[in-house]
Amino acid sequence: MAMKKLINDPANLVQELLEGFVLANAGKVALAGNNLVVRRTPKPLDKVAVVTLGGSGHEPALSGYVGEGMLDISVPGEIFAAPGPPRVVEALRAANREAGILFIVLNHAGDVMSAKLAMDMAKREGITVRQVLTHEDISGGPRENPEERRGLAGCLPVIKIAGAAAEQGRPLEECAALAERMEANMATLAVALSGATHPSTGDVIAEIPDGMMVVGMGQHGEAGGGTQPLKTADATAEIMLEALLADIQAQPGDELFVMLNGTGATTLMELYLVLRRVSQVLEARGMTLARSLVGEFLTVQEMGGFQMCVGRLDGELKALWDAPCDSPVWTAR
Repeated sequence: MAMKKLINDPANLVQELLEGFVLANAGKVALAGNNLVVRRTPKPLDKVAVVTLGGSGHEPALSGYVGEGMLDISVPGEIFAAPGPPRVVEALRAANREAGILFIVLNHAGDVMSAKLAMDMAKREGITVRQVLTHEDISGGPRENPEERRGLAGCLPVIKIAGAAAEQGRPLEECAALAERMEANMATLAVALSGATHPSTGDVIAEIPDGMMVVGMGQHGEAGGGTQPLKTADATAEIMLEALLADIQAQPGDELFVMLNGTGATTLMELYLVLRRVSQVLEARGMTLARSLVGEFLTVQEMGGFQMCVGRLDGELKALWDAPCDSPVWTAR
């Protein structure tokens, strides 16, 4: 099917979408420098800065996470492509402070490469920066091989925890340790019902036959898991939840968060049905659905399906989850 999108010149797509994004969220974010998305009201310099990077086309991620209690700077790349190291270094220079920078990076080859080169350059300039890598996609391989796991929508809970800790004035190593604790106690799995197109080129990213679904689809339509007949909302919830609970070794009595991230063409109706079944299964297993998020947080254009992220919460992580924040995606008071 031919792509149908309301765009102008593809060459100007990222510039124009960023201009529109900051207009829509003018009280919270602004553009600075070479298209860096920054907090409208900067954080005091005696607090740790939180920075990330990632390709555009996944709106509202990742720039939608910029704001009080969340990110200080997001470096958006071109569509589905990591920004180059020079722009990432520009962001690290802009965020530089004695308290240091926590740099949250999703485990994708381009993101990791740009982050490494930028961090090397920044450290040579005396900038204090500590990286936390998110790699919670269980379809990439066993937990014992985290380097093979992709970073998916689970970056959002990690950013929330890290951002809350930084806003409270906690030191860099403590912010990093809390972010890593959140990352180590969560897992994500994606299911795709239909593919997407590249909004700049119209190229088909993934094709899924009618009546089928793919469990384990990656962020850009990369294959993973397996193709199987389309299931009901309840059955799909059970398939995904079973794998995720096994991965984090959840036990009766655990307090869990569940995030359902629609990937672009899935309705809230469908996601609410899935969450309903998740809650029933957790209750039957003696586990508590302590927190939940349902919506579109990291999309793949018009791809049908969703990502389910499940994580274990302790008292400290729950308090940071509930801490005040004010970003385009997540606001809490």
